[in-house]
Amino acid sequence: MILLFSIAVAVLFATGSYLMLKHDLIRLLVGMVLIGNAANLFIMAAGLSRGGVPIYPLGNRTSDPLVQSMTLTAIVISFAVSALVLALTFRLYGSHASMNLEEIAQAEEEQSEIDDEVAMASEASS
Repeated sequence: MILLFSIAVAVLFATGSYLMLKHDLIRLLVGMVLIGNAANLFIMAAGLSRGGVPIYPLGNRTSDPLVQSMTLTAIVISFAVSALVLALTFRLYGSHASMNLEEIAQAEEEQSEIDDEVAMASEASS
């Protein structure tokens, strides 16, 4: 069972890393989500122990609820971060009409040069 978890974590992490190296914002977001899921699965696999329900222990060995609560917290945080990045990606696409990071960087550089020229012209006139 641990071998299956290890392989799943490795595949999710490798796929997420590969997608994060692409120049498309949506692939970057999907890669980030996959790496987050790989981390959650790793946390669950690291703290995996068999035992009874920890709500009402009867002296038997119980499972650790801390691992499950940490994973649930990580899932909620990764969902919130993913929603924020998706909203930012939507706004960025609306302003630049592109999802390619190289095109966006080029457009931002050109806009920065224009802003610098306008600032120099306004300083010279005052």
